[in-house]
Amino acid sequence: MNTSKTDILVIGAGPAGSVAAAIANKAGKKTRIIEKTQFPRFVIGESLIPRVMDHLAEAGMLDAVNRMNFQKKFGARFIKNDKVCEFDFSDRFTNGWAWTWQCPRADFDLVLAREAERQGVQLQFDTTVTAVDMAGPVKRTTIQHADGSQELIESEFIIDASGYARVLPTMLGTVKTAKLPPRKAMFVHCRDEKRPRGREGWMISFVVHRTDVWIWVIPFSNGICSVGVVGNPDFFKEFEGTNSEVIRQILEQDPNYRDRFRNTEFLWEPRVLEAYSASTSEMYGPGYAIVGNSVEFLDPVFSSGVMFATESGSLAARLAVRQLNGETVDWKKEYEDYIQKAVETFKTYVASWYDGALQDVFFADDQNPKIKQQLSSILAGYVWDQKNPWVRNHSKLVYTVSDLIRRNNNTIPAGLGAAGAV
Repeated sequence: MNTSKTDILVIGAGPAGSVAAAIANKAGKKTRIIEKTQFPRFVIGESLIPRVMDHLAEAGMLDAVNRMNFQKKFGARFIKNDKVCEFDFSDRFTNGWAWTWQCPRADFDLVLAREAERQGVQLQFDTTVTAVDMAGPVKRTTIQHADGSQELIESEFIIDASGYARVLPTMLGTVKTAKLPPRKAMFVHCRDEKRPRGREGWMISFVVHRTDVWIWVIPFSNGICSVGVVGNPDFFKEFEGTNSEVIRQILEQDPNYRDRFRNTEFLWEPRVLEAYSASTSEMYGPGYAIVGNSVEFLDPVFSSGVMFATESGSLAARLAVRQLNGETVDWKKEYEDYIQKAVETFKTYVASWYDGALQDVFFADDQNPKIKQQLSSILAGYVWDQKNPWVRNHSKLVYTVSDLIRRNNNTIPAGLGAAGAV
């Protein structure tokens, strides 16, 4: 068995892994990515949020992605019955990017991986981790190539960006079930021949089907649209037939999109992702860090998945470089606490979306412009800004305001923003 050496080994070539590898490589560390699958490969998480742009810029990948001509995303629309709540990322509380992309992830992930390779990162697809020896300062990872041959990689640091596979957490026994209730997503790509022109046509939409069931509509620049339904697994038992028949029945019930997608061509049989929320009890350890969906995947609502992937990947790469350069890194404070603070913020908004409290705020009459700006920053991914009260007081504020709205005839009380609560 051949033995090779690298400074940093990255497991997984998704956005977290590719961004992490590019950043480490730019810092002068020999970096290698191994990926179990062959790209392009399908994955959900097709709508980015603006915070991702900071990470792509840091990794030197913006130009490569921009050349793909993906659909630009400037905001998001939320729909409930006859009410529409739109957020414009340029009208927000926190400074940052005002746009990003909606894109087929197969294409997006491939361009990031190839750009990391172009920058000098060694990249291998169809490569599986079969064993890891974490003892000692040198980590020894055994991999198997597509032809069945094996190789031993010695590295000073490992970044696990393996996503749902959770390679290191599985081998180290640190996988744990997330506390969020189990949910099921059914989704498909379809021809979008009845797409409206202008803003309504390109904007991503989140449609409330029932309080705890919602539909996503993500238009791509190539005339294809991603459509998905997310809810309690029991909801889907109310329908009979194939996945195609089930998702068509659900779309037919929605007055906002039934005409647009009636009889539309599905490009493949709708797929299902169920019980997807999971996490790991250890985000880091001696000589390794867990990033992206390997750490935790929350929920597709609000499109936070890729943001957490690239945020954790970029941060882990910077900290690993510092550590390999001889600095002492406080991984608990600088990595775990930092990431978990934002995860907990998003958990509040995921939970309050499904129980209806956040929907009260989104669909209240007489919207408060200041509140919308602050919420827009959260939806854009700027969830570390403690000056934003909807970040700082996330666990209480959404429910406090929801209660006020319910007691005030579906209206945000006048002067709430000026009173200091927001």
